[in-house]
Amino acid sequence: MTTAAPGVSTEDRTQQVDVAAERARTRLPTEAFLTTHYLNSAGAALASLETIAAVSDHLRLESRLGGYEAAAAVVTRLEGAYAAAAALIGAEVAEIALTESATVGWQRFVEALRLSEGQRVLASRSTYVNSALQLLELERDGVTVEILPNDASGCTDLDALATALRERASLLAVAHVPTSSGIVEPVAEIGRLARDAGVPYLLDATQSAGQIPLDVGAIGCDALVLTGRKFLRAPRGTGMLYVARELCEQLRPIAPDVRGARWNGERSFEIVSLARRFESWEASHALRLGFGVALAETMALGVGRIGEHVVTLSRSLRRRLQEEIPEIRIADLGEAASGIVTFVRSDETAAETLERVRAADCHVVAVPAHHGVWDMSPRGLDAVVRASFHVYNDIEDVEALVRAVGERRSGGSRRAGSAASAARPTQVSSGDTGSACAGVGGSRHDRDRRRGPRCQHRLAVGPARRVGGPTRAVPARTPGGFLTRLDANDPPRLPSAGLG
Repeated sequence: MTTAAPGVSTEDRTQQVDVAAERARTRLPTEAFLTTHYLNSAGAALASLETIAAVSDHLRLESRLGGYEAAAAVVTRLEGAYAAAAALIGAEVAEIALTESATVGWQRFVEALRLSEGQRVLASRSTYVNSALQLLELERDGVTVEILPNDASGCTDLDALATALRERASLLAVAHVPTSSGIVEPVAEIGRLARDAGVPYLLDATQSAGQIPLDVGAIGCDALVLTGRKFLRAPRGTGMLYVARELCEQLRPIAPDVRGARWNGERSFEIVSLARRFESWEASHALRLGFGVALAETMALGVGRIGEHVVTLSRSLRRRLQEEIPEIRIADLGEAASGIVTFVRSDETAAETLERVRAADCHVVAVPAHHGVWDMSPRGLDAVVRASFHVYNDIEDVEALVRAVGERRSGGSRRAGSAASAARPTQVSSGDTGSACAGVGGSRHDRDRRRGPRCQHRLAVGPARRVGGPTRAVPARTPGGFLTRLDANDPPRLPSAGLG
């Protein structure tokens, strides 16, 4: 059960997910760096112990048996990953291709359409940067790319889409949830319009898979891509492409691979699989096993249950930021029924907000406009700060982020005498241990020394130990902390922004 922080209203409580149990499934016993408030699941969520074990166990198996032999030993489990992926979105197993990322799946599908001069593509403003770049490159070949307008809610304008579909189009591309806000596109309504017009509909479910239920039949999409590393909590380097059987049978990959084709003559070959024609034979079986475990765990917990939990937290964060910090502008429009919250402060840049928030152990990211030009530029946004929740988050994470965002740039608290802030003592040893907390602009302890006031970062330091180099103190576990596996001699350098 989730316990609300003191002073939190009833609407802030969410009891559908056992947060303590999910944290226990996430936490590793011996690690060098703990993040107290991990709020970047829309970038890369924290994997469970079972998922991590699936990956590492197979790598060890490969080291003992060899890569080919290890793959043969787990072929049933590898096939299980396809079955889990199909079950997640309501598809046939044969309609699933496992890929290295959503971008790879998106590119292979669009390439197989072999769009050429004179053909027309319709794209939502929520389109992800890598997808937009490929479409803009196609414009060089004479393909017309029409960017669909948004309505007042920030979603694709359905009336404008219906009008656009009156003319012949070769592809409709939509992102379910953009990288730059928490809005959710009306994908089923879009699907009905595309189906009536007979236009292939490609859905990017990268930011929705794992937090919003997906059913390709109900949505009406002909193709769908997703990544594993976000709300599915799978390893980086995993993803999938779904292509409906009828359409898939009409498409040929632009670069066939032995995974889905057979060379049967001096100058001939044949396609021998359905969606797997889009795969590469060379792939990480360890990562795919981890992907399968993460999918099974997601479905066991229930995507609807996960979604209810993260939406409750995101709504609480939006409300409190607006109510308690006058300088805040919430960048999410409309209902924004997802676990993602984007915002800016009017008196500082997103990068400045990010640095202060990370110094308070709240791990969020800044999304720059060049990652979502079609969405952000019309709204006059150079960048937004993005926070995102998962099942290991609770209302205390909301409280911590509101406190960190509301802190005055001079270092004082917007809510003077915050009991929560005063109750968290400083436990920092001397020497180079401050580098383990490095963020934007170097060690946060170094930054605080430059500013003058004493650093208030909570870092419990354990006994020194040698890890392949000079002896140094290693941070010990702190209550409620989350883990990022790092070598003690390679402290983290957290980027100000990341793709996705």
